Amino acid sequence: MKICIFGAGAIGGYMGAKLAHAGYDVSLVARGPHLKAMAGKGLELRAGGESLVTRPRVSADAAELGPQDYVVITTKAHSVPAAIPAIKPLLGPQTSVVMGVNGVPWWYFHKLEGPYAERRIASVDPGGVQWRGIGPERVIGCVVYPAAEVIEPGVIELVEGDRFTLGEPDGSKSERVLALAAALQKAGFKAPVRPRIRDEIWIKLWGNLSFNPISALTHATLEQIVGDDGVRAVARSMMVEAQQTAEKLGVTFPITVDKRIEGAGAVGAHKTSMLQDLERGRPMEYEALVGAVQELGRMTGTPTPTIDTVLALIRLRAKIAEAG
Repeated sequence: MKICIFGAGAIGGYMGAKLAHAGYDVSLVARGPHLKAMAGKGLELRAGGESLVTRPRVSADAAELGPQDYVVITTKAHSVPAAIPAIKPLLGPQTSVVMGVNGVPWWYFHKLEGPYAERRIASVDPGGVQWRGIGPERVIGCVVYPAAEVIEPGVIELVEGDRFTLGEPDGSKSERVLALAAALQKAGFKAPVRPRIRDEIWIKLWGNLSFNPISALTHATLEQIVGDDGVRAVARSMMVEAQQTAEKLGVTFPITVDKRIEGAGAVGAHKTSMLQDLERGRPMEYEALVGAVQELGRMTGTPTPTIDTVLALIRLRAKIAEAG
């Protein structure tokens, strides 16, 4: 089984290190000082006070690696369309592509029964670049739960988590998804295969679409957002609008909005990834998390006034940050 992790930063590096340690043929596509460090001294994973060093094959050029059985994409959502030409050399006739990317996935409507089947999502996949370049038939859905950080080039520190939930767009337990789940489990991860992967996508997205932009706008931690009655109400309103949109698409939410909010608050003084990106001068992942939900609201005729307001603010914040 040949597995390539494309965009092997914190999450991709964490997955790649464990798979390599388990004996799988793993390659990592990365760039810059992180790539140079991994090529020189290996990839170090620090977790629970222990250190694991592996030496998977690393490259800046996917064409050196050739077609794979599985390609796991772990970049930010906004980075994927421009990376399609770089990804294509990894794709053979039977290659499966695992989208370990936050937000509403570009393949969302593939194999989804109902009036929205095979629709495209412009805010996530402008011009259908991913739909044409990767192909929805290759995709295995993935919800990423671990939190990790590249603390120095070539060194990844696990913050928490070991679960990657998988699911076919049509809900089947195919041979390819079961084989991947078995590989991840052998490497020490939890990798359940869900028949309704979109439900789980929305549970994670519920928090990301609200807490992430609010934190970037206010510089507040999850604990501070949930602890402020006024700001908590804004987040809750966004989540209710998202739930109303998702339910029109057939999604079932197994927990309530308030339970989801309490769960976020329990994480404590945690800075969201969007706030961390803002502080580090990186582009923020707001279209896949917020813009796409607005787009789905309009598609389904669902009013999203709070989402619209916060999206306008975070778009302006991003423009100001990009202008320096």
